[in-house]
Amino acid sequence: MTESSFDYDLVCIGSGPAGQRGAVQAAKLGRRAAVIERRGTLGGVCLDTGTIPSKTFREAVATLSPRARGEGNTSGVARPSAEQLLARVAGVVAREAAVIGSQLNRNGVDVMRGDAVFLDPHRLAVRGPTGEREVTAANILIAVGTRAAPPPAVSLDGRLILTSDDICRLEFLPRTLSVVGAGVIGIEYASMFAALGVDVTVIDKRDRPLEFLDAEIVDELVHQMRNSNVYFRLGEAVASLETRDGEARRAVIALESGKRIVSDMVLFSVGRLGDTAALGLDRAGLMADTRGRIPVDGAFRTAVPHIFAAGDVIGYPSLAATSSEQGRLAACHALGVEAAPMASHFPIGIYAIPEVSMVGSTEQELTTARVPYEVGIARYREIARGQILGDDSGFFKMLFHRETRRLLGVHIIGTGATELLHIGQAVIGLGAGLDYFLETVFNYPTLAECYKVAALDGINKLGR
Repeated sequence: MTESSFDYDLVCIGSGPAGQRGAVQAAKLGRRAAVIERRGTLGGVCLDTGTIPSKTFREAVATLSPRARGEGNTSGVARPSAEQLLARVAGVVAREAAVIGSQLNRNGVDVMRGDAVFLDPHRLAVRGPTGEREVTAANILIAVGTRAAPPPAVSLDGRLILTSDDICRLEFLPRTLSVVGAGVIGIEYASMFAALGVDVTVIDKRDRPLEFLDAEIVDELVHQMRNSNVYFRLGEAVASLETRDGEARRAVIALESGKRIVSDMVLFSVGRLGDTAALGLDRAGLMADTRGRIPVDGAFRTAVPHIFAAGDVIGYPSLAATSSEQGRLAACHALGVEAAPMASHFPIGIYAIPEVSMVGSTEQELTTARVPYEVGIARYREIARGQILGDDSGFFKMLFHRETRRLLGVHIIGTGATELLHIGQAVIGLGAGLDYFLETVFNYPTLAECYKVAALDGINKLGR
């Protein structure tokens, strides 16, 4: 069959960052593109239960909670309700969905509502609220995202025992919360609830959370979270969980070590699974792994040459930003358009309270690779903007090559970390380093001065 004999040149299953960007890219190339979305809102998991709701929830906590604002003694001060926090989330989600819908519409991308199921490698059934239709595509991009992995042998009820996918349906804020899993999502929500005055216990089998981050930054994050009444039970595994009825239902977690933890709510954050089970992949000649993820090559092509996959459904790095770029590149490859590969120095942001962000290498990676490096340090309490913001615990470090002085990595914990990081990302991408920061004038007072202070610290160390 020729491409003109198909309904579309590219059909994207899922309207999250990867599917949305892939479809728009195809449309901008003058090709016929469509998106299939089964959720009630456009934007996929990212907008429904993932990135946007969680980050909006964080900002609502930071804005509405006196404790999160650092107002000192907050005893007797009413904390915001779940309804107040989630009203902010709902408003942002609605507006962002409208923006996505407008973007797809003005680029001429068709939107189909319903569940997509493969009938064969080129045919899809779209089963929606008004019935079923069949569409054909020369190329297909699978961008269905992920769903929270359910805990083993535990029934989720979305009220007492829940996953991050249930946060947007919270009816009340607990007094005590147990978070099982110290990955990105678990740490983010643990810090948010702690900022609301909830006593939080984090349980994880690993000895350290967020092992991919710089160890010094993780130590600082754990220290600050402990100061906010977060209790860490690391190196511990859950043996069983049961509910106790009484005046209020509570959850009782038994750890393998024999410890017991009683809490008003348990949040399981034990990883995510590719949401591929209902796609009928076998009829397309594809197979997902045990985590529901689809293997792809460097061009995001699956085992079937005209079917591509991008975003969280292919695994690491599972970031909204990288998913968006993967979707664009997948569309280019599918339609025969040459495209440069995605840069390896992409940023990572952890939207905990406080924020954490990094780009480039960690000290541990450079040490293992035997790269000669030096460290430049700046602390927010030494920066005028840090004093203005009331953040005296922010910490900034950059790593640079001792001989070439090129920037190798930037690691930040503190207010605005995910924004401040992009200066370092640009410098790494342009191959510059220490001398740029020494010679550049930054606005005053800004957090960007951290780069200057850290560069001066680094050059002093080289001089010694």
